Amino acid sequence: MKLSDLSRRDWLKNVGVGLGAVAITGTANADFVTKKNAPPGVPFDGKNALPCKLADGKVTRPALEIPQISETDVLVVGAGPAGCTAAIAAARAGVKVTLVERYNHFGGLATGGLVLTILGHWTTQNGEKVQVIQGLGEEYMKRLEQMPTGIFRRNKGQNPEIDAESYKYLLVEMITSENIDVYLHSWALDAIVDDSPNAKTGFPVVKGVVIQTKTGPQAILAKQIIDTTGDGDVFATCGAAYERRTYHIGLPCRLGNLDKVKKVEGVKPPRGLGGATPVAGVNWVNMGGPDGDGVDVKTLSKLELNHRKQIWKQYLAIRNTPGYEQVVLLETAPQIGVRITRVLTGTETLTLANAKAGKTYDDCVGIGGAWGGDHIGWQVPYGALISKNVENILTAGRSVCAAPDMSDLVRVIPDCWMTGHAAGCAAAVAVKSNCTSREVNVPEVRRLLLEQKAYLG
Repeated sequence: MKLSDLSRRDWLKNVGVGLGAVAITGTANADFVTKKNAPPGVPFDGKNALPCKLADGKVTRPALEIPQISETDVLVVGAGPAGCTAAIAAARAGVKVTLVERYNHFGGLATGGLVLTILGHWTTQNGEKVQVIQGLGEEYMKRLEQMPTGIFRRNKGQNPEIDAESYKYLLVEMITSENIDVYLHSWALDAIVDDSPNAKTGFPVVKGVVIQTKTGPQAILAKQIIDTTGDGDVFATCGAAYERRTYHIGLPCRLGNLDKVKKVEGVKPPRGLGGATPVAGVNWVNMGGPDGDGVDVKTLSKLELNHRKQIWKQYLAIRNTPGYEQVVLLETAPQIGVRITRVLTGTETLTLANAKAGKTYDDCVGIGGAWGGDHIGWQVPYGALISKNVENILTAGRSVCAAPDMSDLVRVIPDCWMTGHAAGCAAAVAVKSNCTSREVNVPEVRRLLLEQKAYLG
């Protein structure tokens, strides 16, 4: 049967999706862009619209009540490696979870960014190689091994390569199976902060997030918020202290037909061929890129255009190399490779000196691995995940509280899994204990992490 012959109901049946299998969330019968109830199929006459106004050279936005579309226990904003892991961990702990993502897929730079090497989940202890990233991270890899072209491991399992499309699909399966509410195509616009500060600390309390959608801004209220946008889009708007940094920004791509390359005597392989992926004949090519401000739209736009020109120039050079005439440029990454931008100011700061010295913490909630160097596993204190001066917001991934010299460790995919796992478990414990994320019982968080097969040393 051809795909074109399938009815919608047949298609749903054949792919194994029941009519009630995926919860569709949102308010489809209103259009808040027009500031007027305008369901699909009903013409809007344009009256009572409230556009921004230009007066005296200043643009102002009219005040309006933002509709609430959801209320949840744990709200995770950003569905990259850290965010997906946090959402799954919290849901498995038995709390209601909502996950918000600006793109149309899960996985962040591990999928849309075409960063396909799982790097940094091993370390050396007493002369032995130890896998320190386990729990959900290892579950991902084991499940990818059961999928066609999902993953291949080499060097005794160290630094495996994954397939972006396989991982995207795996995350859909895992997230929908946990009954997590999902809002794709939604940007974090603003934090919702309670008028009354916390009675004990005097710090502001985050109560939710406003997301920007095609139907306008909409509000999601939550007991605990986890900012895994990578750029601190939520904690930067709620008054949390943070540091803004510049770092390398690149644009990976994938090449195909490498299995059709013919060896020509006397011809050296061209530059820029990248490394193998689980798909035969397909390589992924990373790009370091220059340092830039990854939250500045002008910088991002300029780099995106320049990188595409550079990739195309390199591609033509490959095609013009004898024996490489059939190589094709399959795709450039849908997401530009921003590595570090905003970093939360927590109650503890990770440093490379402490990592190399093997510093231990009473509130350890994870162990990080090594790459580009050989050192023991480094402990992650819970204080690196919580804000110094705002209540009920956690972070995970590349935005945890860490010194600049830790950037190449905290940002890699396995370590994002690890901190995401810790944040998800901590948020769930806080909800169940009816306390703030600052007051959470860390031994209970550690117990839950161990229950979910995380490695804590």
